[in-house]
Amino acid sequence: MQVVKAINRVLLRRVVCLTDPDAVIWGFSALGFPNCGGAIGGMHIPICAPEHQAFQYINHKGYFSFLLQAVCDHRGQFTDINVGWSGKAHDARVFRNSSVCQRLQAGTFFPDRHIRVGDVDMPVCLVGDAASTLQPWLMKPYMGHLNPSQQAFNARLTQARIVVEGAFRRLKARFRCRLTCLDLAEHNIPPVVAACCVLCNLCE
Repeated sequence: MQVVKAINRVLLRRVVCLTDPDAVIWGFSALGFPNCGGAIGGMHIPICAPEHQAFQYINHKGYFSFLLQAVCDHRGQFTDINVGWSGKAHDARVFRNSSVCQRLQAGTFFPDRHIRVGDVDMPVCLVGDAASTLQPWLMKPYMGHLNPSQQAFNARLTQARIVVEGAFRRLKARFRCRLTCLDLAEHNIPPVVAACCVLCNLCE
């Protein structure tokens, strides 16, 4: 834990951050989604049953977990992470209470850059999955019966968002402890997960 704390103290804010928004926006444009600054997703970290209020950590899949919310750039590097919520918490609730959501609402996470789409000024945005809450700065797929243009939009969004799923896969592959239950005290799990994200970015 001394090493974990040192990694987070020295490297977390330097390594897990959005250093070059222009390059990220260009990278997502190359993937087919213009004016996009990141892909957001969530991953459940399996844990052993906590000693107290264990039911609060049972996720929708039926096992105990902590939730990792992450924003990735076009290369699959983490630019923002939020870990510490119990697995029972809904992704939308975690996002609403995260610092990245507050910064997006305040307009301080991305540069103030808009493009014209029809008669709408579109700001730099994130791309999320169907569970996300639609916002001017958070795009999600169309649902229900779709026309061809909506299907095309969903395909582009999926192509852009898949980078965060790839980042989670590489995180699991590099740190095999993520595939089994983390046998740690509850207060030690978030810093360990954060340190893994830092080291994963360094590997990338």
